[in-house]
Amino acid sequence: MDFTRISGEDVTFFKSVIGEANVLYDAESLEKYSHDETEDLRFPPEVVLKPSSPEEISSILSYCNERSIPVTPRGAGTGLSGGALPVFGGVILSSEKLNRILFIDERNHQVTVEPGVITQVLQDAVREKGLFYPPDPASKGSCFIGGNISENSGGPKAVKYGVVKDYVLNLEMVLPDGEIIWTGANVLKNATGYNLTQLVVGSEGTLGVVTKIVLRLIPHPQHDLLMLVPFKSATQACEAVNAVFQAGIIPSAMEFMERDAIDWAMRFVETNVEVADDVEAHLLIEVDGNDEEVLMKQMEKITDILQQFSIGEILFADTSDQKASLWKLRRSVAEAVKRNSVYKEEDTVVPRAELPALLSGVKSIGKKYGFKSVCYGHVGDGNLHVNVIKGDLSDEDWTEKLPQGIREIFQLCVKLGGTLSGEHGIGWVQKPYMDIAFNATQMKLMQQIKNVFDPNGILNPGKIFH
Repeated sequence: MDFTRISGEDVTFFKSVIGEANVLYDAESLEKYSHDETEDLRFPPEVVLKPSSPEEISSILSYCNERSIPVTPRGAGTGLSGGALPVFGGVILSSEKLNRILFIDERNHQVTVEPGVITQVLQDAVREKGLFYPPDPASKGSCFIGGNISENSGGPKAVKYGVVKDYVLNLEMVLPDGEIIWTGANVLKNATGYNLTQLVVGSEGTLGVVTKIVLRLIPHPQHDLLMLVPFKSATQACEAVNAVFQAGIIPSAMEFMERDAIDWAMRFVETNVEVADDVEAHLLIEVDGNDEEVLMKQMEKITDILQQFSIGEILFADTSDQKASLWKLRRSVAEAVKRNSVYKEEDTVVPRAELPALLSGVKSIGKKYGFKSVCYGHVGDGNLHVNVIKGDLSDEDWTEKLPQGIREIFQLCVKLGGTLSGEHGIGWVQKPYMDIAFNATQMKLMQQIKNVFDPNGILNPGKIFH
């Protein structure tokens, strides 16, 4: 793509719009904003901008659009597909100063927030009102709501409550030419024209810059119960997932951790969990609701179902501290894997009943190409994170052969009725595999949509499919 390099004149303009303190181009800042949490990739921007209002963003985008300067929107930088990497340099447009919860509408169970609000901060604020915003990615303590919108994030609660798209009612956004629009209405039902709101959710910052978000909320459940179940067969753990749902129970979370995943996580988290030598995997299962007696019966029924499989002793979390410890263990897995080895994480997703076939296939492909994988994820909704570990692979095999193995994993996902990504997005690193999930007509339609919103291609260029 033919973009314009940023000049001193451009920097002067940016300073006039947002103030000198919010225009960064020193080496340390450019390095800080050159990466997200995707592997070890680095793409330094030419300048980092920190606007504080939709109007400032409008001025910046209008200016950049006229001059063919690439703009990469960025939230907290916790993404795992390279969606916030400024691969063509240009501007990083940070949302970190748009960080206010604007209005909690208790009458209508809605909240209006800016994109730089940390997900857990939002959840805690609405919980004080007895309300619940369920999407809870592993990085909820640091990730921004805007980034969650961009990637249509999920997390453990998605199995019962759905993902981000199920809670977004309306968005204020700035188009690449600087125009500010709202995409919908603050209503639960809306059959008025094309659904622009849902088009923007999951668009990875390629169509516009979201500046306000209206989310629906639900009453917060009063009780939850949690158990950790060791399995002597990882495949059986996957089989048990569907068995629970077939019995008519919908857990509020059902998480899978392969043996290495939990072993590595235990190095970073203090826990009283003991893992027997013959255990291959664990399921972390939670139920929630307002009637504790009903939840106890559900747990008893789940336990009866699990007895059909080869399991070890079930650990029931009896206190809030035990629950917090087990959840911290699960949420620490990704970081533990990252610290243990050079790796690539694939965010695979298939229909729930196909999980055993997916896990077996991943292991078989690993043997074929000589790589080890550590798997964990939100198996209640068929979302398995496959972490490919470099280990003893040569640099040549890692660079040349591994992409072939990853392609086979994605082909298997599609064959099983799934697709490439459940919640991490396509971004920069997964776009070479888009042809597996979409034919030429589908890709053309997406490109045409991009062109309607962003005809000059300045917004988050290089992502998803181009």
